[in-house]
Amino acid sequence: MLIDRWCMVFWADVTLVDLPFLFSCFSAKMRRTNVYYSFMKKYISKVVQVGPYKLGGKNPVRVQSMCNTDTRDVAETVKQILELEKAGCEIIRVAVPDMAAAKVLGKIKKRIHIPLVADIHFDHKLALEAAEQGVDKIRINPGNIGPDENVKKVVEICKKKKIPIRIGINGGSLEKDILKKYKNKVTAEGMVESAMRHIKILEKHNFRNILISLKASDIERTVEAYRMLSRKVKYPLHIGVTEAGTTFRGTVMSSIGLGILLYEGLGATLRVSLTADPVEELKVAWEILKSLKLRKRGVTVTSCPTCGRTQIDLISLAEKVEAAVEHIDKDIHIAVMGCVVNGPGEAREADIGVAGGNGAGAIFRKGKVVKSVKEDEILAALLGEIDKLK
Repeated sequence: MLIDRWCMVFWADVTLVDLPFLFSCFSAKMRRTNVYYSFMKKYISKVVQVGPYKLGGKNPVRVQSMCNTDTRDVAETVKQILELEKAGCEIIRVAVPDMAAAKVLGKIKKRIHIPLVADIHFDHKLALEAAEQGVDKIRINPGNIGPDENVKKVVEICKKKKIPIRIGINGGSLEKDILKKYKNKVTAEGMVESAMRHIKILEKHNFRNILISLKASDIERTVEAYRMLSRKVKYPLHIGVTEAGTTFRGTVMSSIGLGILLYEGLGATLRVSLTADPVEELKVAWEILKSLKLRKRGVTVTSCPTCGRTQIDLISLAEKVEAAVEHIDKDIHIAVMGCVVNGPGEAREADIGVAGGNGAGAIFRKGKVVKSVKEDEILAALLGEIDKLK
């Protein structure tokens, strides 16, 4: 790459005296080429309150999902939200397509335990009703709800009830004039321009209780849009790769896209978007956060990829262990290893571990071997040790 060759020349003959000046030039070059390195400054946003949570700043990244039920069906919507709560959902969004849906939001909120977000498009009256129903956040784009007087009404009630507004920019629904400006292509620049347009509408009414999302269906535009916006504003960001796909592809897309953003400090809340049961979204979201050591929740199972040295049915064992501990909401690290090469070392790093041998396994607890068992006894032995930690 050009930037790589430039770097090699750049650092070829550098003295300590030259470093401050050269570093400033290097940083400018990176900004111009949109190259980011690990020493970039982390994004620290302002803080916005959503229900009991402070979002942004140095607060924990919160996990969000969205119901796929008919919001007007209160019983089914509440049932799904309660299931999502158990899976680790901290903020839940529901679609509000009409006034019938808006009018039952209060009933839903009374029966759940996490902040409720109303997802609204085009009709400001739905936002007014959602606010009256006591939702914790409203997702609406102020430029799409008609004349300025409509925006003013929404802003006034949100100010009164201290309800934040999330501006949600989606690559698939950019304004026609912005698309035309960028030759009918969805670009990161166009997404940011759309976001700034909506932000300025709210700021004109002295409303700054704002969160923003910029989602495209590919990683490159999504990441670049968030990076660009982070250089312009300091509002908390809700991050996600939209329309990421089914469970397998969507998990890969979201893990890469969200991983990049989170590593750079971008993200106050996140949603993993999957064409699947929303519970699956939450599993992936928490694994991403746990992998980056940003949050801790539930059991972490480390298992090796298997190789020719493996002498037990490791794949089956790892799957059974993972399924057996899925319901445990405690920070426990389990290592399921297939041989004596890396097994003992990894097991020492875990709370509970097993290193497989020839049809047998050594069970570790806090780095010490507590017993050796036959292969068909490994699962029971591991679960028994885990029970002692619960």
